[in-house]
Amino acid sequence: MTRETGRKLIAQNRRARFDYHIDETYEAGIVLTGTEVKSLRQGRASLVDGFAHIHNGEVWMNNVHIPEYSQGTWTNHASRRSRKLLLHREQISRLIGKTREPGRTLVPMSLYFSDGKAKVEIALARGKREYDKRHAIAEREAKRDIERALRRRR
Repeated sequence: MTRETGRKLIAQNRRARFDYHIDETYEAGIVLTGTEVKSLRQGRASLVDGFAHIHNGEVWMNNVHIPEYSQGTWTNHASRRSRKLLLHREQISRLIGKTREPGRTLVPMSLYFSDGKAKVEIALARGKREYDKRHAIAEREAKRDIERALRRRR
């Protein structure tokens, strides 16, 4: 059997870039059961409403939906269980300090296979205010209008 190489994207949290200012990103491994890996290999997962937190010096990811494996038996996993993330001790201690600041949180950005191993990209983020979101929408619409005008001129 050939070894998997490269990066295969499973799920992405696009809403997070709209709702948060992203400060730093970290790549972390995930502790998964066998049926979770099989379900991920089918490309089924959702990072919407997902978040991470630090408990007793360990990083845990909650509310990430990995659906039950269709051919699974009684050994199937719970779809929204807490999953432990694997990070270096120095990274965890840095995150502990930074998440204590008000308004900071850990958000999963993407879920992917890297060389056959399931990884998650988590981001240290600050929540955007309502006027920041309106400003982002206005910028995006202005770019679209400019692109339309340029296409019409050609």
